[in-house]
Amino acid sequence: MGSFPLLSLTTFLPLAGALLIVVIVRGDEEIVARNARYAALWTSLGTFALSLIIWLNFDSSTAGFQMVEKREWLPAFNISYSLGVDGISLFFVLLSTLLTPICVLASWKAVTSKVKEYMIAFLVLETLMIGTFLALDFVLFYIFFEAVLIPMFLIIGIWGGPRRVYSAFKFFLFTLAGSVLLLAALLTMYLQAGTTDIPTLMTLSLPVNLQMWLWLAFFASFAVKLPMWPVHTWLPDAHVEAPTAGSVILAAVLLKMGGYGFLRFSLPMLPLASEAFTPLVFSLSVVAIIYTSLVALAQEDMKKLIAYSSVAHMGFVTLGIPAGPAGRDIPNDQPRADIGGVVPGRRCRL
Repeated sequence: MGSFPLLSLTTFLPLAGALLIVVIVRGDEEIVARNARYAALWTSLGTFALSLIIWLNFDSSTAGFQMVEKREWLPAFNISYSLGVDGISLFFVLLSTLLTPICVLASWKAVTSKVKEYMIAFLVLETLMIGTFLALDFVLFYIFFEAVLIPMFLIIGIWGGPRRVYSAFKFFLFTLAGSVLLLAALLTMYLQAGTTDIPTLMTLSLPVNLQMWLWLAFFASFAVKLPMWPVHTWLPDAHVEAPTAGSVILAAVLLKMGGYGFLRFSLPMLPLASEAFTPLVFSLSVVAIIYTSLVALAQEDMKKLIAYSSVAHMGFVTLGIPAGPAGRDIPNDQPRADIGGVVPGRRCRL
C-alpha cells in the first residue's frame, strides 16, 4: 500500500462518521433516527471493507509489525503517533469491524429513543477499539484502551435495563481502578527506557524485582478487563443491563482487550516476571473455569448465564496463554526469578 495511511483511515473512519451524524443529521425525530441508522451502518460497513484490505495486504510469512505509520506527536517527550498491525492485532481488528455493523443492524428496531446519540456512541466505540489493537505507542494505546470505557458507560447507562445506572458505574469504576496501576507502570517504563515505543519496550531488559512490580500493575488492569476471578463481579451486572448490541461488543471485543494486553505487554516486556507468576495465573484460571461454570448452570436469566460462561471461557484463554512460549528467550546468564520454579535456559512463559 506504499505510504497510504490505511491503518489511520480504518481507525478514524467511524469517528468521522460520528462527526458527520452530529453535523448533518437534522429534522424531526423519525427522520433523524432513520438517517443516523443508515449513516452508522454505511460507515461501519466501509470500515469493515478497509479492514479486509488490511487483511489482504498482510504478509503472514513475517512476524513483525507491518504497514507501520509513525509521526512525531510529543517530540520533547519522545512520544509518537504510531500504528502498526501484526498477527495478534489483525484478527482483533477484523472482529471489531465485523461486529459493529451487525450490532447496528441488531439495534435497528430495538433502540427507539435517542437513536442519533446511540449510533454516535457505537461509532466512537469502534474507533477506540480499533485504535487499541493498532497502537504502537504505549501512551496512544493507553488513551484508546481507557477511552473505550466512556462510550460503553453511556451505552449501558442510557440505553440499558432498569438497573443500568448502577451497572454502568460499577463497570466504569472497576475497570478504571485497575487502569490507574497501568498508568503507573507506563510512567515507570518510560523513565527506564526514555520512550513509549512498544517495539522498543519489547526489547528492554529490566531488573527482576522491577519486572515483578510492573507485572502486578499490568495484571491489575488486564485481569479486571478480562475479567478474571475474583474481579469479575462487574460483568454479570453490565451484561444483563446493557442493550443486546452492547452485550455483544462487551463479550466479543472488550473482554478480549485484557487477553490482548497480556500478549502484547506482560509476555514480551516482562518475561521473567511472567514466568514467575505462571502458577498464580494457572490457579486463578482453573478457579474461574470451575466456579463460574457452576454459577452459570444456576442462572435463569440468559444474559447472566452468558456473562458467567464468558468468565469461564476467558479462564481457558488465560490458562492457555502461559502454555505457549514467549517471543523472547531468557539468556542463561540473566538472574532468574525464584517464584514458580523457573528453570534456567527455558523460554519464558506468562
